[in-house]
Amino acid sequence: MAPLRVEFCGEWYDIAHPADFHVGRESDLVIDDNPYLHRRFLRIHEDFGLWWLSNVGTLLSATVTDASGQVQAWLAPGARLPIVFPQLSVMFSAGSTTYEFAIHGPKDYYGTSSAIAGSGGSTTIEPIPLTSSQRLLIVALAEQVLTQASPGRGEIPTSAEAAQRLGWPMTTFNRKLDNVCEKLDKLGVAGLRGARGKLATNRRQRLVEYAVATRLVSADDLYLLERNDRDRSAPAV
Repeated sequence: MAPLRVEFCGEWYDIAHPADFHVGRESDLVIDDNPYLHRRFLRIHEDFGLWWLSNVGTLLSATVTDASGQVQAWLAPGARLPIVFPQLSVMFSAGSTTYEFAIHGPKDYYGTSSAIAGSGGSTTIEPIPLTSSQRLLIVALAEQVLTQASPGRGEIPTSAEAAQRLGWPMTTFNRKLDNVCEKLDKLGVAGLRGARGKLATNRRQRLVEYAVATRLVSADDLYLLERNDRDRSAPAV
């Protein structure tokens, strides 16, 4: 088996046969002493001639994407998936903190590329349509995650903190958060809605995970916060 490398907060970990590598609060890769994080949450191991990423926790889920953000999976407790791309981004939240690490492998079993409509019959991948205020809301929630230079950790603000950051009333913030979560839920994004008629818990964290992992927002969008700050401070005419 060819070895893997894991990157977290600027540090690198080598995984080679016959390693059985765990990620968590008390693991081979110690993410944090966060009490909301499992001692052993994720496992990287060999099976059927492939490396696999397994969720061995009981409560938390992880968002896993390829380097392009076009292939995305939600890894729930008990689930596993093969590591078949040269790079994977793994994001998850524990409490109010969102974490990210990268898995680098030597082989690309399945190539990914943007599909462009043309005479060959390929299908165009349409971006998820967001209003300007919906994008601004997501960027405000993901600000600390987006400012990380390498995969690491970032705090997700409370709704009250994010509303204050944007200068919005809480009623406006909650309404717009409801709208964007409902939009993504209808497109099949898991974890943003609870049971019928109920909101999902930790939906802000799940929204940030999905939006950052799939490149729905990126560091390039941070200018939206700066523009919002300027608009708020501009004198009324």
